[in-house]
Amino acid sequence: MSGTTRYVRFQSTGRSPRGHFPGIFALANGLAREGRLTEEQHRFWRAANDWYDAAYADPSRVDPAVYDPGPNPGAAAWFKGTATHLLDRIPGYLALLAAHGVPCERLESADPGRVVYEDEHQVVVVPDSGSAGPTAALNQSARQGA
Repeated sequence: MSGTTRYVRFQSTGRSPRGHFPGIFALANGLAREGRLTEEQHRFWRAANDWYDAAYADPSRVDPAVYDPGPNPGAAAWFKGTATHLLDRIPGYLALLAAHGVPCERLESADPGRVVYEDEHQVVVVPDSGSAGPTAALNQSARQGA
């Protein structure tokens, strides 16, 4: 990975029962699946998810094994810092999570791990103990909603 490229990930501050940190989309999808969204929030969530589905590839559809815990334990998707058109829409999800008291942190790293998938907008990596490691900042709106 290039040391000049920055990667960005939004994820839960706590581990799921399966031991990983769910990403921002998984967190929002969980709220929808549990029926916790208001009608307005549900409309936002559905429209935003549809936009993201059209805007970039789902790595698991390109490579069904990308998140397989056998060869890729802890694999997680990170936006490339250059994918500003994707990052610009994240605040709506952060507001949705904050409204339900779901904390979410922003991680940044020049080297988040071993790349197992890459396209022009994102990478999926397996965390590497030898990497520089991400820096985290709890999202202000999520902190206020917690």
